[in-house]
Amino acid sequence: MAETPTGDGFTAEERAAMKQRAAELRTESKRSATAGKTGKERKAAADAADVLAKIAKMPDGDREMAERVHLIVTTLAPDLFPKLYYGMPGYARGGKVLCFFRSGQMDKERYSTFGVSNLAALDTPDGFWPTSYALQDPSEEAWEHLGEVVRRAVT
Repeated sequence: MAETPTGDGFTAEERAAMKQRAAELRTESKRSATAGKTGKERKAAADAADVLAKIAKMPDGDREMAERVHLIVTTLAPDLFPKLYYGMPGYARGGKVLCFFRSGQMDKERYSTFGVSNLAALDTPDGFWPTSYALQDPSEEAWEHLGEVVRRAVT
């Protein structure tokens, strides 16, 4: 469970995530400043390496889930590019994150999460759809469902 809020209403984990996101934005800005045609390719490769390094540092259990999410997203949605998003693996189109994984252990939460942003094409006629899914020792059926969410999200 997350720690109690600091005097400004944010938990220590939330403040750390905000600092991580600010650092990610500074890094993106530096990489973009040097980006030409080959610079964009270098930036994409560096972003992907950052994501893989973050996944490698995750605790057992979450690391395996993050690896599986990474494989599913990069296989089913090759037009999405990995990049860090609030210090966690995200997958973007046009620089904007469409879906992401959050480590429950690193966030000191009960379960990890796979989420989608408002850019995901998941709208339903009844106006009610999930934007995140809990992951806690998912079954093969759950992984297949996650793959379907990814397929729908990118259409």
